[in-house]
Amino acid sequence: MKRASVLLLGATGFIGGRLRAALQNTGYDVICGVRRGRAPAGCRSVEIDYTRDHAAADWMPRLAGVDVVVNAIGILRERGGATFEAVHVQAPVALFTACVEAKVRKVVQISALGADGHAVSRYHRSKKQADDSLAALPIPSVIVQPSLVFGDDGRSARLFCALAALPVVPVPGAGEQQVQPIHVDDLCEGIMRLVASDAQDRQHIAAVGPEPLTLRHFLARLRHALGLGRARFVPVPMWLMRIAARVCARLPRALLDSESLAMLVRGNVASSAAIAAVLGRPPRPVEAFVRREHASALATQARLAWLLPLVRASVAIVWIAAGVLSLGLYPVAESYAMLARVGLTGVAATLALYGAAALDLAFGIAIFVVRDRRWLWRAQMLLIAAYSVIIAVCLPDYWLHPFGPVVKNLPMLAAIALLHELEPRHS
Repeated sequence: MKRASVLLLGATGFIGGRLRAALQNTGYDVICGVRRGRAPAGCRSVEIDYTRDHAAADWMPRLAGVDVVVNAIGILRERGGATFEAVHVQAPVALFTACVEAKVRKVVQISALGADGHAVSRYHRSKKQADDSLAALPIPSVIVQPSLVFGDDGRSARLFCALAALPVVPVPGAGEQQVQPIHVDDLCEGIMRLVASDAQDRQHIAAVGPEPLTLRHFLARLRHALGLGRARFVPVPMWLMRIAARVCARLPRALLDSESLAMLVRGNVASSAAIAAVLGRPPRPVEAFVRREHASALATQARLAWLLPLVRASVAIVWIAAGVLSLGLYPVAESYAMLARVGLTGVAATLALYGAAALDLAFGIAIFVVRDRRWLWRAQMLLIAAYSVIIAVCLPDYWLHPFGPVVKNLPMLAAIALLHELEPRHS
């Protein structure tokens, strides 16, 4: 028999990537919709530009022989031409219209819980427009509306794990915001069952966990699942959260902005009966999100998520402080006297003093602005090693100073080596 063919849009994303693997493992012929040739391994692909493919005619050639379409495309932030209107509304609506003309057997639209008549964000309102358009068409369809989706490799999951791993966990206001997270494996299993179903009606499925939780309870349970003990919370005033959201909105990869904060405050819960009926069992609770054999590694990863930025910022401050002090806050005469002991006087001493100060400042600032820092950490370790050798030879009395100014280079080197080894490799 001919294998059922599935056009999967968003096949390289967090949810789409898992769906692609599950569909392939189950024997489906998967066609991956990709941007600019980003084809996943072992997957036939078609190139799609969601910012421009806004007519049904653009989609018809891609639907030849396709039995089921799964739309897992979504953006949290607008960037350039990738607007909510273009990616969430115009491209999907054109696709759904083409699916009717091409006589596709079924369309599965992965939307979002909260995309309803009470939507407060452009994200939710744009998702609702596409959902309404699909529901009005004469084609079997399923609109799946996930709540917060948890998976070890998900950006939001890493954020919540990092928060749960903090010694003191900050929460907006009293932390009473309502959430109902679902594990990504339950979500994908449910979508797989819906793809395989012969149902010919139009369905709305709220993909949520077994029960609503406050944000405090979610983070407390997640911390317990990580094996980190009891959580201690500190409330963050909402006015301060709103300021933080506006600041984070300017950062390219931050998950927090004014709209996401508004969505959190609104709450994100629903009955779990529909997804339980699809799965044939209740969705797993938060305590089962983290497998016992993975808890220790995930807890370490969660700790590093906040410890590494702390260490990185501390190292940067040391470099910047050293540069500023050398530019005149520390008595210049004493700096020249020290350089004279090294054998530098006159113009050479001036160049060494202000050149080293400028280099220290550059190192500190670069930590905050450079994307690939591996070369930066190596340069810093070499410079510290060079300073230490010069001091050992020319200023040996500094090794005996009670404040240990040179010995403190050792933890500095260790911290930079740690940052070097854990620095992500950018292609």
